[in-house]
Amino acid sequence: MAAPSIAPAKPSEAGLADVIACNSSICLVDGDNCRLLYRGYDIVDLAEHSTFEEVAYLLWYGRLPGFVEFQAFLDGFTGCMKLPVETVMILRMFPHAATPMEVLRTAVSSLGHWDPDSGNTRLDACLRKAQRLTERIPMIIASHQRLRDGKEPIEPRSNSGIAFNFLYTLQGREPDPIMVKAMDTALILHADHELNASTFAARVTAATMTDIYSAMTSAIAALKGPLHGGANAEVMKMLEEIGKPEQAADWVVPRLAEKKKIPGFGHRVYRCEDPRATVLRGEVEKITALTGETRYYEIALAVEELMRANSKVYPNVDFYSAPLYHAMGIPAELFTPIFAVSRAVGWTAHILEQWKNNRLIRPNAHYTGPALTPYVDIGSRS
Repeated sequence: MAAPSIAPAKPSEAGLADVIACNSSICLVDGDNCRLLYRGYDIVDLAEHSTFEEVAYLLWYGRLPGFVEFQAFLDGFTGCMKLPVETVMILRMFPHAATPMEVLRTAVSSLGHWDPDSGNTRLDACLRKAQRLTERIPMIIASHQRLRDGKEPIEPRSNSGIAFNFLYTLQGREPDPIMVKAMDTALILHADHELNASTFAARVTAATMTDIYSAMTSAIAALKGPLHGGANAEVMKMLEEIGKPEQAADWVVPRLAEKKKIPGFGHRVYRCEDPRATVLRGEVEKITALTGETRYYEIALAVEELMRANSKVYPNVDFYSAPLYHAMGIPAELFTPIFAVSRAVGWTAHILEQWKNNRLIRPNAHYTGPALTPYVDIGSRS
């Protein structure tokens, strides 16, 4: 007797493209109109007028703060930046070959063991954990990098922001205010971007009602994958290979002819220039004017000009973040971890939103295997 057929479920688009997975009031990616909104605020306005800490408040609490409440928020926020002694001990134990993203993933997972609110699932406690995670992720990255370089970690300065302290604890000197502003702007622009792979991973994990550290570890693990994180490092590699602005055509044009992807160009959502790239282009210009080292910025401009002339693909946020971080003296292997410094705010905001009206995320799969098959004893199989 023939085995009965199994009617397949309706397949979804590959990669869940255009599938609405949840309702969210955190972020709107308006790809048709080249806009990105956080809680209704255009990121261009936030980048110009706000700070990363104020944007964190906006994403966590749903509104911009008043002056007095923001000062109270900052007092608690900047006071939890120092890493636990045990975390620094763990950082010292990693082999030298361990990559910054591997270290960050493991160190963040361990932070929950020394959190005074561990096990407390009340909203106020979860907000305190979100603050600690956002403050300590940059300290993990900076401390580990210094240890890899044979130097001792530096304690952050109290009453100073994340952008300042990341650069200060990484480089061991007080950063120029122009660089602090540029880093702060980059952090604002990367703070959230709706349901990208790492944010979705965080929400799926949070939906099981696990703890916030587990959900954040899932997000970092997803970011570690080269199809999500690492794009700006590839941009930097491209700029270094090109070497000079006048050699950009020799690198770009043949690859376009072969229909190869150019790092830092194109986006699944935006049908025009990524608005974050527009802002970062201006920041790169400021920083390279400050340092006097303009070569990679000039190469980037040459590549963009060629892409505009020979394709309909626009730069995304990764394209100008690469020369920006390089101009600040940051090694390329830290480009993806810096993404986590910023996105910690968005990840935690989505985790909190998921818990507000939680339901386990459990989609169906479109079955493509064989129909019902009778079992045959191993001795009788051909």
